[in-house]
Amino acid sequence: MSLPPGLTRRLPFLRWPRPTRALLRSEALAGLTVGLMVIPQGVAYAQLAGMPLITGIYASLLPALAAVLFSASARLSVGPVALTSLLIYAGLAPLAQPGTPEWVDLAVWLALLSGLLQAALGLARFGWLLNLVNSPVLTAFTQAAAVLIVSSQLPALLGFKGGWAQMAAQPAINPSAAAFGLAALVLLWLARRWRPTFPSILVIVLAAAGVSWLVGFEATGGKVIGALPQGLPSLYIPTWPGWHALGQLVLPTLVVTLISFLETASSAKVDNQRKGERWDQDQDLIGQGLAKIVSGLSGAFATSSSFSRSALNLYAGAQTGWATVFSVLVVLGALLFFTPALRHVPQAVLAAIVVVAVVGLLRPREFLRVWRISRVEGVIAAATFAITIAAAPQLYWGVLAGVLMALSHYLYRNLHPRIIEVGLHPDGTLRDRHLWHLPPLAPRTLALRMDAALDFASAGEFERCVVEYLTEHPDTRQVCLLAQPINHIDVTGAEVFARVQAQLNARGVRLLVSGLKLPAEQVLRAAGALAPSPLLQLWRTDAETLAALRDTGEAADAPAPPA
Repeated sequence: MSLPPGLTRRLPFLRWPRPTRALLRSEALAGLTVGLMVIPQGVAYAQLAGMPLITGIYASLLPALAAVLFSASARLSVGPVALTSLLIYAGLAPLAQPGTPEWVDLAVWLALLSGLLQAALGLARFGWLLNLVNSPVLTAFTQAAAVLIVSSQLPALLGFKGGWAQMAAQPAINPSAAAFGLAALVLLWLARRWRPTFPSILVIVLAAAGVSWLVGFEATGGKVIGALPQGLPSLYIPTWPGWHALGQLVLPTLVVTLISFLETASSAKVDNQRKGERWDQDQDLIGQGLAKIVSGLSGAFATSSSFSRSALNLYAGAQTGWATVFSVLVVLGALLFFTPALRHVPQAVLAAIVVVAVVGLLRPREFLRVWRISRVEGVIAAATFAITIAAAPQLYWGVLAGVLMALSHYLYRNLHPRIIEVGLHPDGTLRDRHLWHLPPLAPRTLALRMDAALDFASAGEFERCVVEYLTEHPDTRQVCLLAQPINHIDVTGAEVFARVQAQLNARGVRLLVSGLKLPAEQVLRAAGALAPSPLLQLWRTDAETLAALRDTGEAADAPAPPA
């Protein structure tokens, strides 16, 4: 008996293949690999978000299970990620002190609000809102955030006892911490190149913990993770922060929702392309939103899909969501039995984990690539990068500025559509007459092609082009509109079309419309702009129009009939 399509869409895990022994073996290997990687990464990203370190492991447990059960992309690894953690820190920094109960409450509210917003957008099928952020803006913002993440981890990595401000005022270095950080950085980088599927992060972390315990690193003033609570997370109900504090969380919520799901999109598109399937972005919005809600109710922070862990999951042989189930079991075992082993891990090692994970986001050549493709978008990308860096820690101003600049550019292009006068090229195609120095299609004829929709943004430019030409060429007898590229006409466009037609009728000028598509034709007919008239002719193809222009070439040379 087959299940209803709606049920399998909302519960994607019902589409998982029946587990066989071979499948479970490969899924267990992938889950073990990702699970061993996410435990130390979760602790490191919790530190980056200003949260209690144990919450990084909490965010890797139940949220990952919720996401894999309700997301369409079941092979993605969901949990704490560097960029979302930085956005959480940036959004909460003006409101509370990191690590305090107030900070934790606000982080939980941020996870709940972001999760509710994502789930609502998915249920309303609003995944298309992702298109508001184009690739150059996202690339620039991601790279700026990566620079900020790396710079925030350098003091701990290099063994400085304070942040950047204290480093400049009174530099004090702990040589042992610097040794741990730099050694971990080199080993992690080498292990990543040597064998990506090997759980190098956990091995290095445990080795660092053992060395730290043997040399008495904590006793000499070194910063370590410290004691982590064992056991499962309990239900966490945050205190009411007040309407004013919730209002201050609106912008961080929007940015975390948008950027975290764009991270998901980058991984999900790759996964679905490999499977040859269409990406269900709305279902993934629902799954990611539920993961954030579950994370908040676990007392943790907002989660997202990790590109590096998802790639590792695929590389390790994951085929279904069973791999995530096995990774959750690994995290569960760590929470129940192995958190004491992390007590002596130096915080410099956590900084090295973050740096190695984030440094791959730095791709300066992307700016040159965007610049070569489009100078305007290259400037927008550079401006987004600069504003994000300058606005730190309020990073949301960078992405908001980038989105506004990209939308302004889009609006400008629509307000200035490409409208050209065409002529017949020797190869038989219709091209820009002035660019290729071509003769008119027919004597005393204006032949226009509009490469845009005829709507409220472009209609004024269309009317201006026709009216100015008629003013400069009062002997014009025909206007030919090659309408094949016009995909959409709105009310304003229909009104302007009718107004232009009335001006042509008053001058005794004939209007020929070629290749008008059915949706556009229906709008014009509903507006009464295509009423039968001896001065209006419609042609289905450009070939028919050219033939009509050749047949009427002599008529166009004749004196105009009286108005």
